[in-house]
Amino acid sequence: MPIPEDVTGDEIDKDVRQELQSLPKTLAEDVARNLVMVARLLDEDPEGAYGYSRVALRLASRVAAVREAAGFAAYANQKYGEALAEFRAAKRMTGNIDLWPVMADCERGLGRPEKALDMAGAPEVHKLDKAGQVEMRLVAAGARRDMGQLDAAIVTLQSPELAATSVQPWTARLRYAYADALLAAGREGEAREWFAKAVEADRDGSTDASDRLAELDGVEFVDAMAEDEDDEVQAPAPSGASVDEDKDDDKHDDLDGDQDDKD
Repeated sequence: MPIPEDVTGDEIDKDVRQELQSLPKTLAEDVARNLVMVARLLDEDPEGAYGYSRVALRLASRVAAVREAAGFAAYANQKYGEALAEFRAAKRMTGNIDLWPVMADCERGLGRPEKALDMAGAPEVHKLDKAGQVEMRLVAAGARRDMGQLDAAIVTLQSPELAATSVQPWTARLRYAYADALLAAGREGEAREWFAKAVEADRDGSTDASDRLAELDGVEFVDAMAEDEDDEVQAPAPSGASVDEDKDDDKHDDLDGDQDDKD
């Protein structure tokens, strides 16, 4: 797959670069450039990211960072079985437990919420940092909802992190998940309150909490761009436009004749 010339491979994280040092220099550079493309496209073009991840995987399947990148690319394309296999491989290679929450979410994606809940209660969770533990809580709540256990999902999300007033990288998503669970349980007033709190914490627009809040308040947004396009379509042709006036006159005569016949 083509890679833009401005992508050198030096953009990758230093830890990944260190992993690639086990490869021949030219090969390491090729793998690095493909990994850069995976990271660059993952959010906006998941299919493209997946394609580059497969190239990197073909070149260096024994590098944990490559397996992890391939896992995230597969995950972004809802290829949960494939993603889980790659994450497991990366975990075996490094012993790193950071991927535990996303592995559990893959189990959800495969229709196995009970397995995800088992993972949420496993000893590995205690080895996660705070962000990982919050992510695991989100996955567990999602699994409860998959099983139709709305009240249990709400309770799962109730935590010190949810109650904290300080804003952390996970705060907006946690508040949003709690608001969404409340709404699903028919607790609209509380849901509105927590969507508002999610908006306050969502500094980078990672959720659509503001849209959900507006929807609850009955606010309708008008697409200004669409209105401008409509105005352009409906606007009369300028006087200097190139128009076949004779043909227009003939059309008007025909229309008048048709109207006379109807009368």
